[in-house]
Amino acid sequence: MGLNDVTSGERVHIGFFGRRNAGKSSLVNAVTGQALSVVSDVRGTTTDPVKKAMELLPVGPVMIIDTPGYDDEGTLGHLRVEKTREILAKTDVAVLVVDAALGIGETEKELLALFAERKIPVITAFNKADLLTDIPAAGKDEIFVSAVTGTGIEALKNAIGALAKNKGNTKRLVADLLAPGDFVMLVIPIDESAPKGRLILPQQQTIRDILDSHVSVVCCQDTEVAQTLAMLAKKPKLVITDSQAFGRVSKDVPEDIMLTSFSILFARYKGDLATLVRGAAALSTLRDGDKVLISEGCTHHRQCGDIGSVKIPGWIEKYTGAKPEYAFTSGGEFPADLSAYKVVVHCGGCMLNEAEMGHRIRTASAAGVPMVNYGIAIAHMHGILKRSLEPFPEMLALLDN
Repeated sequence: MGLNDVTSGERVHIGFFGRRNAGKSSLVNAVTGQALSVVSDVRGTTTDPVKKAMELLPVGPVMIIDTPGYDDEGTLGHLRVEKTREILAKTDVAVLVVDAALGIGETEKELLALFAERKIPVITAFNKADLLTDIPAAGKDEIFVSAVTGTGIEALKNAIGALAKNKGNTKRLVADLLAPGDFVMLVIPIDESAPKGRLILPQQQTIRDILDSHVSVVCCQDTEVAQTLAMLAKKPKLVITDSQAFGRVSKDVPEDIMLTSFSILFARYKGDLATLVRGAAALSTLRDGDKVLISEGCTHHRQCGDIGSVKIPGWIEKYTGAKPEYAFTSGGEFPADLSAYKVVVHCGGCMLNEAEMGHRIRTASAAGVPMVNYGIAIAHMHGILKRSLEPFPEMLALLDN
């Protein structure tokens, strides 16, 4: 997998924050060695977050994010600040850019408080150090830099690297369940929602993790499961299916073969599997008029038969006999206030990094709103959740509580 093939959700996200005209964009350009952001003496030039996937030594593949000024004013300014707060949810390492001549004021204190609240490691970069007569001693995780002269830029990169080295997802998607000599069967429906000529990201990542473990993999469509199993010389260690095919696939896969879904694997890889498993029970309590949030981490054109907007509501209503009300979000959208909802049903989160998925789960927990993901919800409503969790024995006890 080349650098450009490393997905956004697998990159360390480094956000640059600060007030207007502190030189964030200039500093981003200096750190990246590219004209990533527009630079101007006019306050508030950066009006929306600017993102760039790149290689940053000594960190590796990263996502650099330049944010609007946090002290922006007016109606549009308020919207820009909200966009900046959204970026906090996915930030692994924060760089607080301070105008060295002005020092730390109320805006910077508010940002530092937000970083502390979210446990985001932060480096404070005092920019425009070339304009100072005397440079004071820097404290811990503080660096005096100049985007103009390049002073301190290398030190800033090294400091980012030191904080980022333990960031990013180091877990395995499925490899820890397997041993060399095993083989796995993937069930991949090719229907009207499947992209033309390619596999979707969860399927690609799962195949790569299996192959990296020196384990063989065979793929088939959901209509060919029994036929494919009959052709195999030995049983697969594990069958992994697209969640929406759970009902059909579970009937064709013998009980002595472990079965799970891509979405459940991602719940463990990107989120908190135990919390999402516990959240499944809330589906049974839904009544007419209850509000359900269905949230997806990516943006895509919704088609006829879309899993989030069509199939899951249909399964919920068939399972509960109720008619809840639904709200839908996608991409970076995720409500800060979830108190109106009875349950949140979330996608697997393959396009989100671990920090953002964790933030969404914590937001739901803080509001007392159960959260479940697509695979767990579908398995629960098809009566096969226990079976789909057999690869994770520690989760089975949660179903008896």
